Amino acid sequence: MAPFDWGPLLGGGPLFLGILNLTPDSFSDGGRFAGPAAALEQAHALVQAGAGMLDLGAESTRPGAEIVAPDTEWSRLEPVLSSLAAARPGIPLSLDTRYALTASRGLATGVRVINDVTGFSDPAMLALAAHSPCGLIAMRSRRAGAGFHMPPYDDPAPRDAEQALAELRAVRDRLLGAGISPERLLLDPGFGFGTTFAEDLALWEALPRLPELLDWPAERFCIGLSRKRFLAIRAGRPDLAPNLRDGLTAQAHAEAAQWGYQVFRTHAIA
Repeated sequence: MAPFDWGPLLGGGPLFLGILNLTPDSFSDGGRFAGPAAALEQAHALVQAGAGMLDLGAESTRPGAEIVAPDTEWSRLEPVLSSLAAARPGIPLSLDTRYALTASRGLATGVRVINDVTGFSDPAMLALAAHSPCGLIAMRSRRAGAGFHMPPYDDPAPRDAEQALAELRAVRDRLLGAGISPERLLLDPGFGFGTTFAEDLALWEALPRLPELLDWPAERFCIGLSRKRFLAIRAGRPDLAPNLRDGLTAQAHAEAAQWGYQVFRTHAIA
């Protein structure tokens, strides 16, 4: 199989990766699509709305979420992947996982892209990425043991984007250093993963310069802001529930598109 290349998917305007949460504790939809029937119905809705790829995840990464073992993760994913392969054979699938065992099982069922929120920091995941032809999405995040470091988001201390940019640069260098072709790779800045609002705001304000700062083209980033609290606080509506933030999400996508960004991971498509 030829190595995955994002280029052919980026010629017709924005590429929306429709998020399909298969967890009972998602921050955005509270497990509404955890069952195969509901997940398949939501997948159809996302594709009809304009999703060019579906991104399936079975471990919540919200603050305080329970860590899920690979076998449990796969038990949630496998029936949905099988149903989607039969019902939507023309839609490429992305698998949101940080476990090499889950990733390898997914690739064996036809998954085209692996999306790792830990930036392929696990040596087994990096080896899998290097030795498979799949597409890759690598996100910057901060860890706390087996989970994620999530500081108080409303910490008032001023922050710039330098640490987050250095972490994202390290993710890029790790994958390129493993011999992975840049055409296979998208970088995700990781809004909200170990950052405070002040740091996210600085990172957002750096987006127009990010391709130059990282020597990485805008179309090779994946922007993952959908329904995040950053959007609600930036809009002066901090109490707005996640499922009511789709309008703010669409506004952010439109802003980022003006700066050349083309790939957006999102729960809903305007």
